[in-house]
Amino acid sequence: MRREDILDPGLPIIDAHHHLWEFPEKSYGCSDLLADIGQGHNITATVFIECKTGYRTSGAESLRPVGEIEFARSQGERAGGAIDICAGIVGYADLRLGAAVVPALQAQQAAAGGRLRGIRNITVWHADPSLRLSASRPPAGVLSDPMFRMGFRHLAPMGLSFDAWLVHTQLDELRALALDFPGTPIVLNHLGGPIAIGPYTGRRQDVFMAWRGALERLAGCPNVFMKIGGFGMPLFGFEFHRLPVPPSSVQIAAAVRPYAETCLELFGAGRCMFESNFPVDKGSFDYSILWNAFKRLAAGASATETASLFHDTAADFYGLAGDQRSPVPAAR
Repeated sequence: MRREDILDPGLPIIDAHHHLWEFPEKSYGCSDLLADIGQGHNITATVFIECKTGYRTSGAESLRPVGEIEFARSQGERAGGAIDICAGIVGYADLRLGAAVVPALQAQQAAAGGRLRGIRNITVWHADPSLRLSASRPPAGVLSDPMFRMGFRHLAPMGLSFDAWLVHTQLDELRALALDFPGTPIVLNHLGGPIAIGPYTGRRQDVFMAWRGALERLAGCPNVFMKIGGFGMPLFGFEFHRLPVPPSSVQIAAAVRPYAETCLELFGAGRCMFESNFPVDKGSFDYSILWNAFKRLAAGASATETASLFHDTAADFYGLAGDQRSPVPAAR
């Protein structure tokens, strides 16, 4: 319903956060992602993030998520070609198993064939039970759970990072975890989830200030990085999915700019990376238009900062050795 010319089509990009899945009611595989990518942006590699697909249906419960790693690896190998789909894989292992999670982590590393880069445990929680913020509904206080922390401490020694997905009211919990484990790289998904629905409807400025304050504290932890994206999800309250015509890149960039600029101010481009969050965000806007919006958001950045935001931060954080740091683009 909306098409745009591709901005800066030669700029190398790593899509630092997407999903692939096969469920009875829906599927989105490597061919679907390649069709979205193939509209003109220079996507060189992607990072697959767990979404509870492909789990084994038998065997030990702790090893069933290994099936998702096998699925993601097979999707990446099937894609072939110049774009390294699933170059990095972030899986799920229940860190609340404590030390007993180690065999599961080892099994995932073996199944990934060198692609496993980290683990994500979704910890989105809010005291208001009417708020539907994530497909997962974990209990309160996971990040401070002694068993979770016992499992978490095994990530860094095994060369694994942690993807954190929570909302703005939980940011101080993540800060406490980061302070206690300064050697574990952590990347916060989806801007840290500033909520704009339910009891927060009409309170965007109040939420923004609370979110910013918590982010300012969190940014003091040098092991924490930020993913800028995910704002096609309803919890952000932009309601792109309700528009009669999908938003343009100008509209998307205008809505998101205060959040993106805050992240860049507090974390710097060297600790920020752009993410598509596809296909979750596909219900709100087109893949190519989203990346145009990111390019509009980065229009004032230096050449080095631009390379970091679109490629180098993700390459460094996820250790994508096969996707070398991008040449610094010409100054704008």
